[in-house]
Amino acid sequence: MKLNFSEVNNFKVIEIIGRIDSITAPDFENGVMKFMSDGVTKLIFDCSKLDYVSSSGLRVFLMAQKKLSTNKGMLKVCCLQPAIKEIFDISGFSQIFAIEDTIESASRN
Repeated sequence: MKLNFSEVNNFKVIEIIGRIDSITAPDFENGVMKFMSDGVTKLIFDCSKLDYVSSSGLRVFLMAQKKLSTNKGMLKVCCLQPAIKEIFDISGFSQIFAIEDTIESASRN
């Protein structure tokens, strides 16, 4: 798993590349929390290159959502591959997160 960090329209973007499983979830959590510690209030997870996410990875998504909600921030998820979208649907995460098809649509307020 690899994370790339960028910014689009005042949103911080974390592009997730590869797999998030029980082995890589701690690195994912560390990267996200370190990035968010800089006062991020608008965050997008770009999942266009995310191949797999386990429950350990979903927990990090949820943790980021809760942290941003507490700080009156906003988290959006975009570009879900069909298999990842299915995981979000089955787990109920599609109801928790704002999910967009593109980074452009996600970066609109």
